Amino acid sequence: MSTRRFKRGIKNPAMSLSPHFHSHPANLSRREFVYGLGASLGSLAFTNLLAEEPTPSPPAGPTTLKKIHHPARAKRCIFLVMEGGPSHIDTFDPKPKLEQLHLQAFNRSGKMKSAMESGKRYYVKSPFSFGQFGQSGASMGTNWPHLQTVADEICFYRGCQVDSVNHPTAQFQLNTGNRFGGDPAMGAWVNYGLGSVNRNLPGYIVLPETAFPQGGTANWGNGFLPVQYQGTTLRPKGSPILDLKPPPGISRDHQRANLDLLHRLNQQHQSQHPDHDELHARMQNYELAFRMQMEVPGVLDLSMESSETKSRYGIGQGPTDRFGRKCLLARRLVERGVRFVQCFHATWDSHDFIERAHGALIPQVDQPIAALIGDLRDRGLLEETLVVWCGEFGRSPDNGIRGGIAYGRDHNPKAMTLWFAGGGVNAGHTVGATDETGAEAVSVVHHIRDVHVTLLHLLGLDDNKLTYFHGGRYKQLSQFGGQVIQPLLA
Repeated sequence: MSTRRFKRGIKNPAMSLSPHFHSHPANLSRREFVYGLGASLGSLAFTNLLAEEPTPSPPAGPTTLKKIHHPARAKRCIFLVMEGGPSHIDTFDPKPKLEQLHLQAFNRSGKMKSAMESGKRYYVKSPFSFGQFGQSGASMGTNWPHLQTVADEICFYRGCQVDSVNHPTAQFQLNTGNRFGGDPAMGAWVNYGLGSVNRNLPGYIVLPETAFPQGGTANWGNGFLPVQYQGTTLRPKGSPILDLKPPPGISRDHQRANLDLLHRLNQQHQSQHPDHDELHARMQNYELAFRMQMEVPGVLDLSMESSETKSRYGIGQGPTDRFGRKCLLARRLVERGVRFVQCFHATWDSHDFIERAHGALIPQVDQPIAALIGDLRDRGLLEETLVVWCGEFGRSPDNGIRGGIAYGRDHNPKAMTLWFAGGGVNAGHTVGATDETGAEAVSVVHHIRDVHVTLLHLLGLDDNKLTYFHGGRYKQLSQFGGQVIQPLLA
């Protein structure tokens, strides 16, 4: 092209191939200039090389059902998070050896001393009694009277380990696979991988405490996935979702007309900027919010449940009311097609006086959780609903002296107990083991990433195939791959 023709404003033939360019090259933005390079001869050769590599098709929208990688055991998941790190030693992994070691400590020579003599750390026995329950003989504290009734539905796993002893980083690793946050949460990956059954509800819903867990909303964020896959939180007090009802005087037809106008304007803008994924996600979220106004109020209305059902969950019964409402709502949500529901209960961070702390927390969740499992089973939903119970790490068998004997426990990333129910797990079994004091997992030991991989596997997803291209590489929930924990599967 001659300089004279360029100055006269005649379009570059190469740039005329794209509909996204202005008529004069001087008006090109940097991004549009890069688009123009795609019409050059050199780039055609480069494109041909790229064409030899298989290119994944763009992901479908969140309301589109996706193709699973293999036959699924479960279709949905309810994930119960006991934030703060519950003590496995005082719940589901009894350690009689601690009876012998109670208030004893070791010095560097290995000789046993009393806690007061050493002035450092001492072993603490559990203040709770234990028994074996169900036909499976599952070991658990006797202060779980309701959970004992569904013991044969549960698969206990005692071999899990994590990397961090700090609450925020351990919460991030539990929920996203990444200790440093910023990556998609489990529910976001599941939502991305499976799609939504109910286009009028979010595929991933979070039921938090009034105070969010350490690390905040990043525990259920979308990370580098499109924003529509992030968790939708329902507030524990007041209206579960703000602005769920239109303001007075605004009819549904009026809202529909406004959305249609906004949609046309956004489409015009998107045609000029096709690479703006955030705009497309925002348009989808507007439509989802409009549909939610019709669906959500009915789902959240627990008054539609019978008094017997509410009583079963402990609703209206003091300490169990709050978590009972979450568990019943979780059942109603998965019943209506929500893929992943996460219920938080805090805080189990019992450094001091484990008997008083855990002794108050266990009655708050025991009845609601047992009711959830039994209710799902009675409705024929448990077989295809995976229920998971865990914290971000376990607790230590010993404690430090802080102003006297405290009878508490510190953080322990080397040993923790999780349990699973429904969804194709090996019900009625206990998998893995810790050492005689509960300090470290010693049998069927797996990192939390393998728990994530197993969870995806039960839902019909392969962690190595459930990837998203970001930052120059394909990323996945397990970060760099993991393995299915086969003994957990039925």
